[in-house]
Amino acid sequence: MVDDPTDVGQTVSMSPVTGEEIGRSNLNSSADVHRAVERARTAQAAWAALTVKERAKRLKPLGAWLTAHADELAGIICEDNGKTRTDALAAEVLPAALAADFYCRKANGFLKDRRLLPGTLFMANKAAKIARVPYGVIGIISPWNYPFAIPFSEVVMALLAGNAVILKVASETQLVGRAIERCFDALALPGGLFTHINMPGSAAGPAFLEAGVDKLFFTGSVPVGKRLMALAADTLTPLVLELGGNDPMLVCPDADLQRAVAGAVWGGLQNCGQSCGGVERIYVHRSVYEPFVAALGDAVRCLRIGVDTNHQVDLGAMTTVKQMQAVEQQVAAAVAAGAVVAAQSDPPAGVRGNFMPARVLTAVDHTMAIMREETFGPVLGVMAVEDMAQAVALANDSDLGLTASVWTRDAREGERLARQIRAGVVMINDHLMSHGLPETPWGGFKQSGMGRTHGAIGMAEMTQVQCLVHDHLPGVRRNLWWHPHGPAVYRGLRGILEMRYGRGIGTRFKGLANLAWIAPRMFRSDIAPSPKPTDKKS
Repeated sequence: MVDDPTDVGQTVSMSPVTGEEIGRSNLNSSADVHRAVERARTAQAAWAALTVKERAKRLKPLGAWLTAHADELAGIICEDNGKTRTDALAAEVLPAALAADFYCRKANGFLKDRRLLPGTLFMANKAAKIARVPYGVIGIISPWNYPFAIPFSEVVMALLAGNAVILKVASETQLVGRAIERCFDALALPGGLFTHINMPGSAAGPAFLEAGVDKLFFTGSVPVGKRLMALAADTLTPLVLELGGNDPMLVCPDADLQRAVAGAVWGGLQNCGQSCGGVERIYVHRSVYEPFVAALGDAVRCLRIGVDTNHQVDLGAMTTVKQMQAVEQQVAAAVAAGAVVAAQSDPPAGVRGNFMPARVLTAVDHTMAIMREETFGPVLGVMAVEDMAQAVALANDSDLGLTASVWTRDAREGERLARQIRAGVVMINDHLMSHGLPETPWGGFKQSGMGRTHGAIGMAEMTQVQCLVHDHLPGVRRNLWWHPHGPAVYRGLRGILEMRYGRGIGTRFKGLANLAWIAPRMFRSDIAPSPKPTDKKS
């Protein structure tokens, strides 16, 4: 962390589970960000000079460090974010370790130069290849719902690609940010290569852009993403934006209902529904609607909500009171418009934490915000559909398109439907967990954002493309189209077109002859310019 000599205050961390203070974290100023970027540029130059394999070797101990501190990290995430320790381990610490191992093993292959085959015989002497060049300093602004896993993978990919990183985690989960800081400090990286900054979210984006980060990764709300995009336009700073979702789940008439119900409960309600890619709206074929809703209701009513002291609860606390209020407003508006709370779980009584019931809403439709906007809470809206074509149409009736899922025993039909859904990730008989697969790209369509993280595509986002072209034909003094020009040069160049695309053998032969006539000039250095035309005297 970079400390400002003038104290600008502290962030006080309050546990969403107990409502008590659990820590404090020094705040940084915009001047700190500028200094951090300057230090990062110095460190990045030497870091980028290492080979990818050398950088991977420096980052390889991450897996062992995460394993040794797994319980501690799960506890910090639980206290700071509110999710259960099992959820923290399964959805944050474990995916982070798997990602670190995967990217360290695959980075060299992802980032190596790639040769391009000649596109035409006439230019076969030009040998081209693609090189991946690090941007320089990557800025990462991450959210509070997955405060460890989301930024961790991005930091690892950025460093492996040869960049320096400035990370700002959410103010609500600063203790997790400090844990990430300790993790990378344990690697003894060059000073300034990785810096964790703590400042209010409203100030972070402008500060990063003004300080001159070379690329910015942001995960958060659509409105904030749009503001950052507008600010970045002044300097044409590239962005990768992941801006949330309102994700549909399609249940086909042949679906395994037991698996579909279990998948809906986990995919929609883990982390108290605070998942950008979690299930929010479910479209069920009418032939299986009633048994699905009945089984879903039973499963939701059985969920245990409360303080995770001995791994005997299923859902923890909502991270912020503000988000609880937003969820309650959506539910109340839906019920006022005719929705029915078909089932709900019981939150603990007499506890100070941010606990709220998980609910299943039926009799919902697309006039309700709960089916059209991101809810980000433990609520599942369920609609019956006459056929799967209607389900696809409803799934696409949204400004967001992050993820979706199709549930069917017919793999071919599942993929057919999945390809019709306008979303960046569509899973068949599962939901949400693709974020934990390090090889799969993550990102969405429409207002769910732009660009991708994770996998080879995510690694590519950490670099700029540089094309290198060599001329390998020995003895060539000039290209055919170089000066001096003249009628013969024009006819010879036109001959290339006639040879390749002309109609009839005569046209093609004529083109070959005209090209052959000027070919020797490629090997000569003493070509005289064509005489200038003179005006005739009258």
